[in-house]
Amino acid sequence: MSRPKTRRVAAIDGSGQFILITEDVPELKPGQVLVKNEATVISPGTELGEVPNRRANPKPDARPRRFGYSSAGVVLEVGEGCDDIAVGAELACMGGGYALHSDYVVVPRNLTVPKPAGLTFEEAAFAHLAATSMHAVRRVEVGLCEHFLVVGLGIVGQIAVQLAAAAGAHVAALDRIEHRLDLADQGGAELVLAGNGDEPERVREFTRGYGLDCALIAFGGDATAVVEMIAGMMKVAPDGHRMGRLGIVGGAQFQTKGWPVAVGNMDIRPSSRPGPGYHDDAWEHGRDYPPVFVQWTTRRNMEDCLRLAEVGKLDFEMLVTHRLPLDDFAEGAEALVSNPASALGVVLKP
Repeated sequence: MSRPKTRRVAAIDGSGQFILITEDVPELKPGQVLVKNEATVISPGTELGEVPNRRANPKPDARPRRFGYSSAGVVLEVGEGCDDIAVGAELACMGGGYALHSDYVVVPRNLTVPKPAGLTFEEAAFAHLAATSMHAVRRVEVGLCEHFLVVGLGIVGQIAVQLAAAAGAHVAALDRIEHRLDLADQGGAELVLAGNGDEPERVREFTRGYGLDCALIAFGGDATAVVEMIAGMMKVAPDGHRMGRLGIVGGAQFQTKGWPVAVGNMDIRPSSRPGPGYHDDAWEHGRDYPPVFVQWTTRRNMEDCLRLAEVGKLDFEMLVTHRLPLDDFAEGAEALVSNPASALGVVLKP
């Protein structure tokens, strides 16, 4: 097919409403590929977090913000430095400002990986979110037979449950949305908690009195009460201090009274993005890091998540609640904002 001149892109306007805009397809720079999207996945967290504020404080004259960062499709054109990527190749793509909810995207080469033959485009489009989850689980260093709690069961939290279960951990999962608890149970959680206030006692029983070894907060907003609750569930050293590892992925914020005594000697490990390389412009466009020093780059995390999905150790399909054409993207996006109990994995088909 001939090179497209324009594309449709999902956007959020200054009043927090979802609109579809038309713009020129960007020209390729060195180290970039042009891809015809076959599927994209809307993140229920990061991409839409600003919508409530925009609606509460509208700025009608503000420029629309395009969004999307996880997609999969077919290569139409390659730029300089991408000779090893063939036109017609099937790729998973990622990156804010690149892997947009659009019919055509221009993406740096190192933010793409080949789509495994055994996966659909829909499944491959989860690569960015899955890599974010994998990096977070690695940051927490979840080990064989350790007791691990995931709080917040959006897509990243669900995949964290599956990854930790595949690694041989005993996994507990906490959320207030029943459907998400059901999915976590299917994904390998041995204990699901609905936020009823009985979490400390149930976790004590679940860990046979040992306490949690590690936990992950995978939601945005105020997490103060959750951090303090998790600290109270962690294993205890002979000197009475709480021990363990707490990872935080996403936009959670917290304050604790009497810091640091309130959290004992618990290690707090922020997990930013899907791994090393992301937002390093030179790396994204083709430069690599020495693998002996930086083994788990963003790209390798993407590759391994898709590999685990292909062999059945990760299940992205079960997370899909909506499949919509790009023209109707607002329906799925609005469900994630206004009725999160009804939506999780919203897949768009350009």
